[in-house]
Amino acid sequence: MALPSQVGLGLLLCPLGSNIIVRTASCSIGIALPVYKTFKAIEEKDQDEQQRWLLYWAAYGSFSLAEVFADKLLSWFPLYHHVKFAFLVWLQLPSANGAKNLYMSHLRPFLLKHQAILDQIVDFIYSQLSKFVSAHQAKIQFAKTISLEILTSAYQFVRGMMHPMQKQPNPNAAIEGPLRRIEELESDKED
Repeated sequence: MALPSQVGLGLLLCPLGSNIIVRTASCSIGIALPVYKTFKAIEEKDQDEQQRWLLYWAAYGSFSLAEVFADKLLSWFPLYHHVKFAFLVWLQLPSANGAKNLYMSHLRPFLLKHQAILDQIVDFIYSQLSKFVSAHQAKIQFAKTISLEILTSAYQFVRGMMHPMQKQPNPNAAIEGPLRRIEELESDKED
């Protein structure tokens, strides 16, 4: 009889199975675990761990940026998602020091070489974003208000679905209150 961990590993590594399992694992390994580890490094004020996870996010961000453009082509290759999963694990492993190696050997030299032009691009983008936000402040505020109202309504709806036995306030209570009282009095008269 197979252990649950063996079944899970078998599903993850099965090349003939659905890629949804390995894609979910990649998301968990690539984002969820590092977010928590980054949180821990910040909260514990561990400078070495903070640097380690900062290097990871620089490597992961660069990989994600490249993947946006290459994903449609690369995803057709057999075992692409498995290789991606292995790459993300390699980036995080302290013994492999993958993120630091990738940063020092490829990312840092590239960024140093193109730093001046990248600074110009970033400055241009920020100035354009600032102009856009200033020009559309009222629309952005309106969208924010509508979004918050929708989220509040959705939250209240889900809360009502999760706790159907809780008595919800009746918005017509002021109207129905006296009517119920009159109906009760009339039923008492009939008795």
